[in-house]
Amino acid sequence: MTNKKKVFVVPHSHWDREWYFTIEDSNVLLVENLDYLMDVLENDQDYNGYVFDAQMSVVDEYLKIRPEQRERLQKLVAAKRIFVGPWYTQTDSLLVNKESIIRNLLYGTRMATEMGHSMNNGYLPDIFGQNMYLPSMFEGFGIDYSILQRGIYTDQLNGDLNFTWKSPDGKGVKANNIYFGYGPGKFLAADEEYHQERLIPMLDKLAAMNESTDNLLLPAGGDQVLVRDHFPETVKELNEKDDKYEYILSDFESFMKETWKDESAFENVIEGELIASQKSRIHNTIRSQRYDLKKLNYDVENKILYVLEPLAVIGKALGLSYPQRWLDSMWKMLFDVHAHDSIGGCNSDDTNHDIIVRLEKVNRIADGLVNIIKKQLTKAISVQTGQENISVVFNTDSKNYSGLIETVLFTKKTTFTLQSYQGDAVPFELLSQEYISGGKKIVVTAEGEKEVEVPGYYRSVIQAKLIEVPAMGYTTLFVEEQETTVTKVNSSKESFIENDQYRVTLENDVLTLENKQTKQKLVDFIRFENVADAGDSYDFSPLPGDEPIHWNEARLVGVKKGEFSQRLVIEFTAELPAELNGQNRSNDTKAFKILTTFTLQDGEEMVRVHHGIDNICKDHRIRVLLSTGLENVAHSYADQAFSVIERPVVQPYLEGWREKGFAEAPVPIYPLENFVGVTSDNASFATITKGIKEYEVLAETNELALTLFRSVGLLGRDNLEWRPGRASGINNKVVYTPDAQLQQEMEFDYAIVWTGKEMDKTELFSKTDYYRKHYATYQHQSLNTFEERLERFELPMPIKELQPSNSLFNIDNQAVFMSTCKQSYEENGVIVRFFNPTEDVQRFSVTSEVFTDQAVTNLYETVLGKVDGAMEIPPKGYVTIKLT
Repeated sequence: MTNKKKVFVVPHSHWDREWYFTIEDSNVLLVENLDYLMDVLENDQDYNGYVFDAQMSVVDEYLKIRPEQRERLQKLVAAKRIFVGPWYTQTDSLLVNKESIIRNLLYGTRMATEMGHSMNNGYLPDIFGQNMYLPSMFEGFGIDYSILQRGIYTDQLNGDLNFTWKSPDGKGVKANNIYFGYGPGKFLAADEEYHQERLIPMLDKLAAMNESTDNLLLPAGGDQVLVRDHFPETVKELNEKDDKYEYILSDFESFMKETWKDESAFENVIEGELIASQKSRIHNTIRSQRYDLKKLNYDVENKILYVLEPLAVIGKALGLSYPQRWLDSMWKMLFDVHAHDSIGGCNSDDTNHDIIVRLEKVNRIADGLVNIIKKQLTKAISVQTGQENISVVFNTDSKNYSGLIETVLFTKKTTFTLQSYQGDAVPFELLSQEYISGGKKIVVTAEGEKEVEVPGYYRSVIQAKLIEVPAMGYTTLFVEEQETTVTKVNSSKESFIENDQYRVTLENDVLTLENKQTKQKLVDFIRFENVADAGDSYDFSPLPGDEPIHWNEARLVGVKKGEFSQRLVIEFTAELPAELNGQNRSNDTKAFKILTTFTLQDGEEMVRVHHGIDNICKDHRIRVLLSTGLENVAHSYADQAFSVIERPVVQPYLEGWREKGFAEAPVPIYPLENFVGVTSDNASFATITKGIKEYEVLAETNELALTLFRSVGLLGRDNLEWRPGRASGINNKVVYTPDAQLQQEMEFDYAIVWTGKEMDKTELFSKTDYYRKHYATYQHQSLNTFEERLERFELPMPIKELQPSNSLFNIDNQAVFMSTCKQSYEENGVIVRFFNPTEDVQRFSVTSEVFTDQAVTNLYETVLGKVDGAMEIPPKGYVTIKLT
């Protein structure tokens, strides 16, 4: 028979960094497997290639134990016989910051290239859904292809598993959907039974789904598998007996290059986010699993990206060293956290404990580095100004900052004033103040050591209103201790709070939000929902017959009002079932309390909301349901990477999903990066969250539901209500995870934005920057040495003096946003990335008296051309600039 279809057999290992096993288990196994893989490849030249899951982390870990094998491994990577990169780890692209994804690829591609070759494939075998900007990111690293498994509806394929995958900015990659996943050829054999009963039916199915090519892809691997040394011989035997298919032992790069020789053969284009659950489980509700882990990751990512790195750039421009080696170490620890199982939280308790510890380590290092940079810069400013008692506000954004800042001041007196370095009074209010005993210190004298009493002092938390803090720079405030009247936040007997935009009232146990500009009101605008969770660490599962418990009963705890901020504290209480008892809720109930603080600040168009919860129940899910004031909401919108994605409130694929054989129910529960909203002609309602990653718009009530947390105690469970069949992951062992019940105190923060008009969705990017804070503060003082991590230790002060105000650069377009500012990978400049989430082309200029040269780069940070004048960013696009 002529014109056989070609089957590209790609041997590989999918290497989970950690899961139901720990990272140490993985690494011990890794060394044994990689040792053996190199032996097999060197001893059998017919074994022409092996894909080691596109992760450089495995190489990093291997060489820590086997440093003497570097040259040997490099030779195999350079010869394209072992494929690594472009990732450092297989990141979950829907649960981490967009810049964390780019940074993961930057380290992965750079390190793989240094080893000899980075695989030209954005390989996505197992992550739970695909970020809509992945094609653009791959293109930015010069990656031509992407092979991926999850998230595609069959009708999107239009008869071909090969297609062009495009991002909202129009950039794309040539893609292939591994329809049967990454393991259909794992047990490849040439015996008659396997060949006829398993292999041929699979290949026939693949052939039917590849109308435009005779090339078929057969990934031949699995989780943590050892190299199949018999594959070259097996392929020969299959070719001798099969008159329909020709088998080629190959790799992903070769398959894609050969298959896409004639690009015109594949006309199908698939755009955007891929979260379909038809063929593969997508685990939509994993976004709310182990909230504690996700919240800590959110905090750490934001601290590094929006405070530490830009602050370190300011420091370096003014004479300090940039902590690159520390950041390398921190990012690699974060990349381990960001692997798809890890950040998902669908792990053993031991593994999740390690993830938390890893995040806490990174957080402590970040705090220490920020502390050092602030202290060294502030000391240099103090020398120049001749003022000892100063407070410096650092702005780590590319635009000037105006508004409230919160900071801590230590003084000997209870009263003091603030002045700008130009001599203008800076208004502020006192949020809290406490007296701290000075204790005793040891003084060495000729008569020996003596204890000396140290005078006490005051710790004051204040909010100051600043007219302008220069972009990517700082301003200095002088603290003058004197007898004066200090504006304070005081308790109030009133049951409402307000600013120019909003009023929040608790009256007769009814909580009302009023928009003072439009006179619109939302009565009972917040309530809570509790349901049983009969699922596992991968998926929420409703308990058949269970009815949700809703409550909005509120008790006023207190009101505090000041000139710049007002706070309303309320306690919501309900009697909730303590846990699941078999297949039912237990009859035992517990008083479940949610302490909620609403804050309105002067000049802000948002209501800040804080929930404090001590979770005393098990096997349940808690959501907050927010009234939007809208009717017949058809779509929601949320941010994802560099723009906004719109999603249906009613999922069109949900009806009949079981009959259609979906892997799991395509429920309209979605991920968000920072914000989510709904809008109409006469109103818009949105929330900006801090670490809350899951939402749903309820079609019946038009409420916006934010999942606060899930509480479950099993890693895997069979036959869930929304997920039929086997447990995900391991299905032959029950792994109990009592820590995942989250029996602990947790805090949740978000802001409500409610307007009486159709909202420009991109406004929320600006509000997000403001809400999550792009500033840091530091007081030069000698009273307290325990406020920050390293205050009590001596530090070198390498800078002699600095001006009281400074700015490295700024931009002139409010519709353009900075997503990263850091030292370049090659340490020869500063990399700044700007993005445009709007529907229109945006022009902007970077103005700087410090950086004389500007150049455009790709994401790999290769210079593409000089910048001369204003730059343009296409709609929903981004641009990377190198400043030197």
